[in-house]
Amino acid sequence: MNAKSLLEELLNTGREMAAKGQAVVEKKLDIEEPGEKRDATISGLKTGAVAAGVMALLVGTKSGRKLTGSALKLGSLAAVGGIAWQAYQNWSASGATEAASGGKAQEVLPVNELNEEAANKRSMILLKAMIAAAKADGHIDAGEMWDINQKIADFGLTGDIAGFVQNEIAAPTTPAQFAVLADTPETAAEIYLISSMLIDKDNEMESAYLDELVAALKLPDDLLAELDKAKDEAIERA
Repeated sequence: MNAKSLLEELLNTGREMAAKGQAVVEKKLDIEEPGEKRDATISGLKTGAVAAGVMALLVGTKSGRKLTGSALKLGSLAAVGGIAWQAYQNWSASGATEAASGGKAQEVLPVNELNEEAANKRSMILLKAMIAAAKADGHIDAGEMWDINQKIADFGLTGDIAGFVQNEIAAPTTPAQFAVLADTPETAAEIYLISSMLIDKDNEMESAYLDELVAALKLPDDLLAELDKAKDEAIERA
């Protein structure tokens, strides 16, 4: 599975949702009944249709969860990587990174500047973080999983992508798992940013999940402030 390509499409779909509303996903998924015309439609939409289907699963389940928040305006892997990188650079310029690492600064690269193999590996981590954040309100039960599986079939999601989405939604996840995956400060920053895009901070369970994630990733308060500042500035420019 090309995790980088899927993540890029997901973020692009999120940007469209933020700009035009939930209807943009529904329009992309307005496909025909099973048959040649339906197959041709799915084939023509390719990863755009897949991304729309996955995003619909993440933000539009039967519980009524809808998300068209401004954070989705970031809309690209380059934006997420760039924001995290800029925030880290601002933070490290203050000397905080040397203090945190015992006097030795760590070299970091944003996801969009990694080589293909490394970018795909980190994109997989970020996809897992997105799905974990989307289910942080704890609403997914056996009935919801049945509904999700039905939607996966309806949306024409097959193969590696369908299996990945089903497994990640069904599997229990904790913020501590992402702390293990965050092998660099840049990765930790990107995990936080991509998670915050799917979090409704007015939802008590989701807000608590994000707080636990910050603690697990050991993001210093001043770095977190730089991340939120850089994200807000990017949203205003979007």
